Amino acid sequence: MADLDPALVTRARRHATERGELPGPADLGVMVRDLGGVLGRADLVELGHRLRAELLGAGPLQPLLDTPGVSDVLVNGPGSVWVDRGRGLERADVALGDPAEIRALATRLAAAGGQRLDDASPVVDTRLPDGTRLHAVLPPIAPDGALISLRVLRGTAFRLEELVACRSLAPPVVDVIRALVARRANLLVSGATGTGKTTLLSALLSLVPPTERIVCIEEASELSPDHPHTLRLLVRRPNVERAGEVDLAALVRTALRMRPDRIVLGECRGQEVREMFTALNTGHEGGCATVHANTVHDVPARLEALGALAGMSPDAVAVQAASALDVVLHLRRDAGHRYLAQVGAVSRRGSALGVDLVLEADPSGAVRRTAAWPAFAERWAAAR
Repeated sequence: MADLDPALVTRARRHATERGELPGPADLGVMVRDLGGVLGRADLVELGHRLRAELLGAGPLQPLLDTPGVSDVLVNGPGSVWVDRGRGLERADVALGDPAEIRALATRLAAAGGQRLDDASPVVDTRLPDGTRLHAVLPPIAPDGALISLRVLRGTAFRLEELVACRSLAPPVVDVIRALVARRANLLVSGATGTGKTTLLSALLSLVPPTERIVCIEEASELSPDHPHTLRLLVRRPNVERAGEVDLAALVRTALRMRPDRIVLGECRGQEVREMFTALNTGHEGGCATVHANTVHDVPARLEALGALAGMSPDAVAVQAASALDVVLHLRRDAGHRYLAQVGAVSRRGSALGVDLVLEADPSGAVRRTAAWPAFAERWAAAR
């Protein structure tokens, strides 16, 4: 089918505005005939799908976002669209038009997420109505043209058994994870971007007894635990007058007043680390958070850097973190394969914060226990 006629798109948009719904096949047939064309039933259905993608979705990118297994769709400019289907980035054969059309797509997507993207505000990070995360940058910040990054959020939580089946979890580690959740250990899930931190955290929260109340705090609604008593708090970004912002730190303080059994911070990457330490040091056991780090041994340095943003000294971070956190679960991604690579126990080393490696797994699923394992297993009742 040829490209969408701009006049048809305009009429369909007007129809949706006036009637509160997209035109169906019959209405589309009338519009097409009025514009001098004729389409069969099957073509009208396809046209309806394409208009839905154009008006509500990501236009030509929507079929990629709807493809099972796709996690990221990236636009670097005309003729440069990339997709991650779980095997790393691959070039996709998608025509988006010239730079002006790509800019228009980025602007429309930002508006769908309730954000402004223009010369005065050339960077946006928001969530689309279907949950997809959007990050877009316009010139002059991106001198070669508009850049679009889309992260697909899947609404179904994986069970631990499914993570084992796809080799994300080594079988010997499953009992350890179950014991940590059951014993209400405070967990920090670390790893680089795209390693599966949110996927693992959702699976962990699905193990929480249904009698407990979970409060999840996120910038975008990514966590989807299979749990009957999960509450979500999402940040609110400032409006065009830079007013009305509610950040992660404020939401952590709000969560403390909601009678939570477990407080979960979807991603800790700023001064909210101070509130996270406070929450987990005031009797709220079984809490979880994620953080970006290269290995378990790099987590202390990462926490120190985040603490500095909140005005905390390295000594204060070490004292607070050693008391607030129990275990670090670190994920890696090798050649598109995401897996839990390390388990570490948080400890104090004099005045410094440390993480002792307890278990290490390789991509094949083989697990190595370290000298720190016996003490860790005794404390958390893990299988010996």
